[in-house]
Amino acid sequence: MPLTQSADIARLLKDTRTIALVGISDRPDRPSYSVMKTLQDHGYRVLPVNPQIAGEHVHGEFVWASLADIGVPIDLVDIFRNSEAAGEAVDEAIAAGAKAVWMQLAVVDPVAAERAEAAGLQVVMDRCPAIEIRRLGLSPVTA
Repeated sequence: MPLTQSADIARLLKDTRTIALVGISDRPDRPSYSVMKTLQDHGYRVLPVNPQIAGEHVHGEFVWASLADIGVPIDLVDIFRNSEAAGEAVDEAIAAGAKAVWMQLAVVDPVAAERAEAAGLQVVMDRCPAIEIRRLGLSPVTA
């Protein structure tokens, strides 16, 4: 079952240091752009992923084409894709050895969530980590 309890979500966010954000946009009017900045401001290292703008930089971080290209351990994969595309991102997160997947607001794929859980990943669906950090009153993470 995806995490829904505040304590479980808070624990996941406290244990996370590196987030890969799949579906980043370089457009300031897009939610992924502001969420990435909020996560960075809260102390997370955020690695943006989008094959359309790979090689560019967003908020000072190099944009990767895929999770497989990153080459460093990933604690959490934040999925800013529609529900139909979420399964592919979940499968890439499993293959990359991520510890958790987080499907953004309105992103729901129960079948992909089951695959992630079967592979040992924690799952959050239909929530935003930036909103949850504020709601839970979490302090910035430190190394």
